[in-house]
Amino acid sequence: MSVNVAIGVQDFSTLIENHYFYVDKTAFLKEWWDSGDSVTLITRPRRFGKTIGMSMLAYFFDIRKDSRKLFEDLKISRDIELCQKWMNQYPTLFISFKDVDGLNFRSAMKMLRNQISWICNEHDYLSDSDKVNENDKKIFLKLQDISEENLSEDLIKISVATIIRMMNAHYGKPVILLLDEYDVPLAKASSNGYYKEMLDVMKTMMSTSLKDNSHLQFAVVTGCLKIAKESIFTGTNNFISDTIIATHLNEYFGFTDQEVKDILKDIGLQEHFKEIKE
Repeated sequence: MSVNVAIGVQDFSTLIENHYFYVDKTAFLKEWWDSGDSVTLITRPRRFGKTIGMSMLAYFFDIRKDSRKLFEDLKISRDIELCQKWMNQYPTLFISFKDVDGLNFRSAMKMLRNQISWICNEHDYLSDSDKVNENDKKIFLKLQDISEENLSEDLIKISVATIIRMMNAHYGKPVILLLDEYDVPLAKASSNGYYKEMLDVMKTMMSTSLKDNSHLQFAVVTGCLKIAKESIFTGTNNFISDTIIATHLNEYFGFTDQEVKDILKDIGLQEHFKEIKE
């Protein structure tokens, strides 16, 4: 059997719409619903499917989309109650920090500032919403204007919380935050000697976004590193850390034995299972 394998594609919609080979991980949505976790940190090594999993969540929840076609042949579509309650019913903020890199703090902050600007452009409707606080709009426009190089560090620290608050006001519903590769800025900072400065920024950003935030429905955060809760997630209530060795989500990141057997069967190479496992 010939299969159409996508290399490097991390957008869920692209995989499904182009009929690329996809191992169905949508049952993760049911696992999440049953857990009732408010903030879940999922740490796995690279190439374990974290980003495609977050993209899948974004397409499922985002109130701006109609994702019925994407999910109609996947496992989660069998759970009619969950789909009716959650599919495309909530404002969803999907942010990735994978490109926040720099040889020094200044250059890393510029990359972080650019990322926030791109997110504001994606949600540009907030700047015109008559339901959004005018002071928040002023902050939003400063965050959005990528040419404003002297944007204060304090505004960057509260940027995610501000966008969440504005989305909540605009839609009248609490926001789902999906934060991918949260640890990249800290890992790069550690390698290049500005960890303390970047930790201060990320700690405030996380605290204002996640701690006792009445505008937030729930959050899923992914990364490669488990950074001490006390250092960056200080005071976050209902915080659950799911690692590769202490987990109830392993079957949704990476591949299980049975999934590898099914993959090999699909391409007529099932006799290579032991070799692949090694």
